[in-house]
Amino acid sequence: MQFRDLKKQYSVLKDEMDQAIMEVVASSAYVMGPKIKEMETAFADYVGVKHCIACNSGTDALLLALKAWDVKPGDAVFVPSFTFFASAEVIAMQGATPVFVDVDSETFNLDIRDLLYKIEHTIKGGRLTPRVIIAVDLFGLPADFKIIRAIADRYHLYVLEDAAQGFGGRIGEQKACTFGDISTTSFFPAKPVGCYGDGGAVFTNNDEWAALIESYHIHGKGSDRYDNVRIGMNSRIDSLQAAILLVKLKAFKEHELVNVNKVADRYTEKLKGVVKTPVVPQGFYSSWAQYTIQLPNKECREKLQEALKAKDIPTAIYYPIPMHRQTAFNYLDPAVNQCPVSDYLADTVLSLPIHPYLSEEDQDLICDIIITQLNN
Repeated sequence: MQFRDLKKQYSVLKDEMDQAIMEVVASSAYVMGPKIKEMETAFADYVGVKHCIACNSGTDALLLALKAWDVKPGDAVFVPSFTFFASAEVIAMQGATPVFVDVDSETFNLDIRDLLYKIEHTIKGGRLTPRVIIAVDLFGLPADFKIIRAIADRYHLYVLEDAAQGFGGRIGEQKACTFGDISTTSFFPAKPVGCYGDGGAVFTNNDEWAALIESYHIHGKGSDRYDNVRIGMNSRIDSLQAAILLVKLKAFKEHELVNVNKVADRYTEKLKGVVKTPVVPQGFYSSWAQYTIQLPNKECREKLQEALKAKDIPTAIYYPIPMHRQTAFNYLDPAVNQCPVSDYLADTVLSLPIHPYLSEEDQDLICDIIITQLNN
């Protein structure tokens, strides 16, 4: 059994995928070819924004957003502790200071009360200038952007939506990748829409920021690629990946997003009352990058993992070490960055196989093992 079955996906999409790849190979337009703009337009149209700038990774997408805002030393950027390292790494890469915010134990997204506390504490400290809130759409579920936006407006902060896992999620009819002043996503293969390597994208309605990001992601180019007006980076997606993403986006829109939600709903129906299942608030829609249950404690989680592994069922722990306890950030004041819910989740969460092609037979096997193990 596969955790995220990319082989099965390829078998379903094989004819379209092979044709798309061979068209790029025949054209020899591997870098900055016409497929790039076609892909950027398709993704911008899907989410509903003016600009999509494709780049080399979801990490680079976040970094490019911070560059567009000139985030720098002396700035504070508020970011959840329970997330992947890239969400915080890019802050330090700009020389700014990450301020880690705890998460809600139900949704795994930013805890609003702790966000307010950390902002006020930073202001009172007087050492750092609050600049940005990075809100992560963890496991496919959008953060509570209505409240986050109100807080950002109150304190005159930018909102950066990290939708690396959230592409396809929505609140009401508004899609992920539209909630931030700038939003980003990742096309890592295991993401809701993934390519066959690394890739990412930046989304915004702001023309000035889009122009800056277009420049930064190609060596700080000006009027052409040999006119360099700023120090930039080499963060281009290639034409093969763009062609692959066009095929995957079509499948995602036509059936994959609906089907992965059916899988998630079936998990929840079968496991509710046995383990703590994921929560999707009223009016929210998840793209289910992960289906993450909570166990009572670390020992219980380890025993369940062993039982599933014995039947060749893969699981994953996202994330075993919160950001505020990462060695790379040991220069920060631990008293400021306490996140007890993130600590608890790191010891109790477990992600199960989920993808649009997961069979009911495989799902039943997974659920039966969990039910048997937890009832022993």
